[in-house]
Amino acid sequence: MRQETAVDGFRLVYERIGPGRGKPAVLMLHGWPGDRTDYRALAPPVSAVADVVVPDLRGFGESDKHEADPAQQYTAAAQARSLIALIEELGLVRPVLVGYDIGSRIAQAIARDRPDLVRALVIAPPLPGIGARILQPRAQQEFWYQAFHQLQLCTELIDGQRDAVRAYLRHFWSHWSGPDYEPTSQHLDHLMSVYGRPGAFTASIAWYRAGAGSVAASLAEQVPEHKIAVPTTVLWPDYDPLFPREWSDRIGEFFAAATLTWLDGAGHFSPLEAADAYAAAITAAIG
Repeated sequence: MRQETAVDGFRLVYERIGPGRGKPAVLMLHGWPGDRTDYRALAPPVSAVADVVVPDLRGFGESDKHEADPAQQYTAAAQARSLIALIEELGLVRPVLVGYDIGSRIAQAIARDRPDLVRALVIAPPLPGIGARILQPRAQQEFWYQAFHQLQLCTELIDGQRDAVRAYLRHFWSHWSGPDYEPTSQHLDHLMSVYGRPGAFTASIAWYRAGAGSVAASLAEQVPEHKIAVPTTVLWPDYDPLFPREWSDRIGEFFAAATLTWLDGAGHFSPLEAADAYAAAITAAIG
């Protein structure tokens, strides 16, 4: 389904499954390099008890992709504008927001700026509190891609080049996942179908060109005067090479009511790798 009302000229495509209005709502936000199918293992079981909405974010999947200033139209705040409009359009009453990777950052932005709209957060890294540790040599061995995404060369080498897109995305889905997860050829085929179209890869990295990636965000962060007050469950994977567990030590400086849960055996793509743990956390958050 496609969002009826455009925000800044963008309409989102989304799936809605479950009993519909009258049940608690859950909004699931995907990461990079993914799309709404990141929640294919999680949305069906949660839909048994909740009205589940899973959109493609601006610039991803089947949602609109416009050539626009990334700093104006592809930041967390810009993504949040589209999602808040979707919440209102669909009549979702204080949904639980679920997110990992960039979806986590966007969920946090909504909860921080519009806590009245949110029942709870169920999120995985990235979270604030990393700070300058993101410049440590070991971290920079993992976060090189965020600098690469700033270069025109990145677009020239990858955008619209289907074999290059497949190889590039396969690297991240293999390297960032836990030891028991490997992307299937069918999943890689799907990713290539949505990221391989001319302009699609470039649209997806507008997030990084907007300065919204973890390197830029971590270096700019400051302890807020007012913490995020929405009840928050943090699911922290064991095998995520981007976000080691020791980086969870400052969550309390940014969240007023956060519970930290370890996801043993899972890597970065935790909604797929630890769907049962997510489902349990969402069910608890619904109350």
